[in-house]
Amino acid sequence: MNSDRTHMNAVIVPEFGEADVLRPATLPIPEPGPGQVAIDVAYAGANFAEILYRRGVVDVPLPFVPGIEVAGRIRAVGEGVEGLTAGQPVAALTIVGSGGYAEVVVTSAELIAPLDGLGIGLDVAAALPSNSTTAFLVLDRVARVEPGESVLVHAAAGGVGSQLGQAARLLGAGRVVGTVGSEAKIEIAKRFGYDEVVQRDQMADAGEFDIVVDMVGGPARRAGLDRLAPMGRLVVMGNASGAEDVGIPANELWFTNKTVSGFNLAAFSAAQPAETGQALRRAVAAAATGDLRVRTEVLPLARVVEAHRRIESGTTTGKLVLDIAAL
Repeated sequence: MNSDRTHMNAVIVPEFGEADVLRPATLPIPEPGPGQVAIDVAYAGANFAEILYRRGVVDVPLPFVPGIEVAGRIRAVGEGVEGLTAGQPVAALTIVGSGGYAEVVVTSAELIAPLDGLGIGLDVAAALPSNSTTAFLVLDRVARVEPGESVLVHAAAGGVGSQLGQAARLLGAGRVVGTVGSEAKIEIAKRFGYDEVVQRDQMADAGEFDIVVDMVGGPARRAGLDRLAPMGRLVVMGNASGAEDVGIPANELWFTNKTVSGFNLAAFSAAQPAETGQALRRAVAAAATGDLRVRTEVLPLARVVEAHRRIESGTTTGKLVLDIAAL
């Protein structure tokens, strides 16, 4: 991209709705403020979170540019930023202000992971900031997994599910089990750190777990709570099923010695950017050594509507990544 240009190509959400509301647009190139970095975006991850933004589940002003994670090269750094330079390859979380579906995005310097010398392609790096960072934060910071503990993860073949199984292993978990929505996803999920993978409607026979991570909601959430051992922890981090909220009586938690926690990466990143950045860099380092693997499929940004529809259908496995130059 020519740095002398004043405008850039992007995809915007002009109104809340289905995937076909996504539109190409030409916008002014953003400049970094104090403590920020501008990135020439090569690839952007496609996530269910962006679908929630597009539907209006998250209250954001219209129009807006979706995109919560990117990889590319630093374009410019703002006042007070140290240790980052123009031209440097990086992965970044853009979840606080969004904007990743564009040729240039601005984000906090604390939410950056340098890629120099790591041997990670920018397409793979774009798949790490959201899901992989979430996996480490959920298991380490929220669930506080202890060595040898058992972990159950719903949607194990999905973008974040594929990272949670591996992160659980890296953090010392013992038995790690995943659930999936169809038999076709079982073998795919088994490649990502799981001892066992079962269909979600058959998890009653899976035994008890110290930790259950649920991004599905509905019956899966209730079933996950039932699978918790005494002193077990259920972490709620999504509602991909779109089901009605599941009420959990406090007295039930009291009588059974169970805990329910929530995790939202956007809120955590806004409140704790330094800690989030540490988790991102930890994930990137694990990917560089091969301890953390991601399964990616690259689509041109021009097919962003297709990408959103595929994620909404629940048929994707691994991670869809958008090639920003191909609009």
